[in-house]
Amino acid sequence: MNNSEELMCGIEIHAQLEGTKLFCNCKTRIRDDPAHVVVKRFMRATAGELGDIDPAAAKEIEKGKYNLYQSYQDSTCLIELDEAPPQQLSITALTTGIQVAKVLNMKFVDQIQIMRKTIVDGSTTSGFQRTALLATKGHLKTSAGEVRIKAICIEEDACKIIKQEKDHTTYSLDRLGIPLLEIATEADITSAEQCAETAERIGLIVKSTDTAKRGLGTIRQDVNVSIPGGERVEIKGAQDLATLPLLVRFEAQRQRGLLAIKDELKKKENAELKPFFVDVSTEFSDTQCKMIHDLLANKGIVLGVKLSHFAGILGKELQPNKRFGTELSDYAKTYAGVGGIFHSDEELSKYGISTQEVECVKNTLFCESNDGFVLVAAGKEKANHALHTVVERANNALKGVVREVRKANLDGTTNFLRPLPGAARMYPETDVPPITLTKKFCDSVAIPELIEARVKRYETQGLSNDLAMLAAKHEEWKNFDKLVELHSRLKPAYLAEIYFGAAISIRRQFNIEIQPTFQDFNTLFAALSAQNISKESVLEILKENTPVAEILSKYALLSDVALEQEIKKIAEQHEGIAYNALIGIAMKELRGKAAGQKIAEMVKKATEKLM
Repeated sequence: MNNSEELMCGIEIHAQLEGTKLFCNCKTRIRDDPAHVVVKRFMRATAGELGDIDPAAAKEIEKGKYNLYQSYQDSTCLIELDEAPPQQLSITALTTGIQVAKVLNMKFVDQIQIMRKTIVDGSTTSGFQRTALLATKGHLKTSAGEVRIKAICIEEDACKIIKQEKDHTTYSLDRLGIPLLEIATEADITSAEQCAETAERIGLIVKSTDTAKRGLGTIRQDVNVSIPGGERVEIKGAQDLATLPLLVRFEAQRQRGLLAIKDELKKKENAELKPFFVDVSTEFSDTQCKMIHDLLANKGIVLGVKLSHFAGILGKELQPNKRFGTELSDYAKTYAGVGGIFHSDEELSKYGISTQEVECVKNTLFCESNDGFVLVAAGKEKANHALHTVVERANNALKGVVREVRKANLDGTTNFLRPLPGAARMYPETDVPPITLTKKFCDSVAIPELIEARVKRYETQGLSNDLAMLAAKHEEWKNFDKLVELHSRLKPAYLAEIYFGAAISIRRQFNIEIQPTFQDFNTLFAALSAQNISKESVLEILKENTPVAEILSKYALLSDVALEQEIKKIAEQHEGIAYNALIGIAMKELRGKAAGQKIAEMVKKATEKLM
């Protein structure tokens, strides 16, 4: 592997499960209707059992934000509101976790201890997430080698974000408490492609169980990436497998860029920057920059800081369209709540800041040719806080890569979220007793048929690889197996095409949405097996979007005698027409009334009699 591409990577898969929530009997129902109750809460960070406050929690509290929680009377309860203690851990979630752990060749713990993981960003009402270690030391084979599975945990999902505003965030409690399987690998992944393959294979294993939720957002990937000389950076919230390779490549690229900046600053013998800020508002008294003009009119200020030897560094691109100045801006936005920063390596004229104003700022800040500067336009307190975080992040450039958590973007780039949490965030849950995990119970849990094995089984039944993959992944695969068993006269490939593809075909051809039931398909295939209807009628029947049993008689096949009479009539009406043309007319008029082959045979006989 080329050194420029060398990296270490591990992933954490978070997969939602169906059934009830992890510590109560509420259904795992995702909602978007108006809430019945809204609760307002503030969070604060406290010391853990070791007497330390988690650094991520401490930084979060600096934001001074509050949270609103939307609750539903019929699908959330006092446990989600943190007004009642949790119940016992869901046996369904536990059984599913055991199934997945078995497939991954993992070693089970003797006793499951529920733990609290400190989270004070507001995504949980309690300020912590409940999680439980189930198994360790597994492995998974990939095309690039074996990847060790570090651990599998069962934990509760966090709240769903509805809206983020400057001083508060609105969450919905519908997602809080949904069971999650968290499957973490060791940092054995050595390429972006292997990362995507590992995530896909683990995802398929989870989806092989009966309880895995399906749909966008039900499986999320967190990716941990580091390069030689760098640090572990966690990227949260990747939902699309296709984006995973980009996230890995762009993070490796970002870390290489940060290491290059570190080397450049060391060559310049940079000393640690001091938080010395200057009010440069007077330099913008006649500014054409609307943003600054409006803020000054509302008693805001423009605060500036000189960054010694940072000229040219602030504009260095670390990821596509994201520069080192973006890193500083992310910190200022996250911790001070400002809209962003201005820095000396960007084209400030696009904001309406003139060359003269830039020169005045440089003079006021005593900038020399190799110095950079950052400006923040905000209220005095907020601007001061923002520049403190900018200086902190700029000083960290001397260390190279900072251990942190970043948010995945759809284009594969990332933005800063918070510092990487420390060990002080975990402590035991006192409201739920430990669960002894016996060998007898683990042995009683059967391993499900894996999707990969199911695909191969379907291929032996005559399905193409694409159709076999569609059927194997589909939540209705068990019903499909029943149809194959019940209607052995019909080819499984045909049954799959209709069962899984009819709704799509009818939507595309006729712009009609259909919702046939399993019984509709069973009735339809039974009639087809008995030769009471033709294959040509199948889509026509389903297109009516009516219970199949009620309309089946409309599409009943003609008897041989009746069919012969109809074809004779058509032949007489079109006497002298070419045989192929007559076939086409007969097929069109008798579509669905008889098998195509039988129509062709009778047309041939009818034309022979007329000759």
